[in-house]
Amino acid sequence: MSLLPIPVSPDAAATFARVLLAVLFLAHGVPKMKNMKGTVDFVRGTGFPGGAVFAVLFTLLEFFGAIAMLLGFLVQILAILFTLQMVATSIFAKTKLGKKFTGGYELDVLFLVLAITVVLLGPGPWSLDRLLGLA
Repeated sequence: MSLLPIPVSPDAAATFARVLLAVLFLAHGVPKMKNMKGTVDFVRGTGFPGGAVFAVLFTLLEFFGAIAMLLGFLVQILAILFTLQMVATSIFAKTKLGKKFTGGYELDVLFLVLAITVVLLGPGPWSLDRLLGLA
């Protein structure tokens, strides 16, 4: 039962969350792919442990992982990887860069919560995972 006259649809919610997470990560991954050197230089300059390696890995995840997630392929695995990335960047932003929550790392936390939501809901019915019998 719902308080509002809006039908509750976990399948639609799972698909919506998956597509939104993919689009958001893709929007962040495309500029990094276009300027990988700048991305590596920035991350290295922040003092992030393993800066160059993690800059490349995070960029590849944000670009190729987002495309795979958009298609609904290996969704829960990718959502776990996005979750781990957002935990790392949130902790780093708070402890090493000294960012405040508001105007700082709240977007990372929001992405973290959305990624966990996708892990819990799965890919939804309109996905390659479902078509291939992976979900």
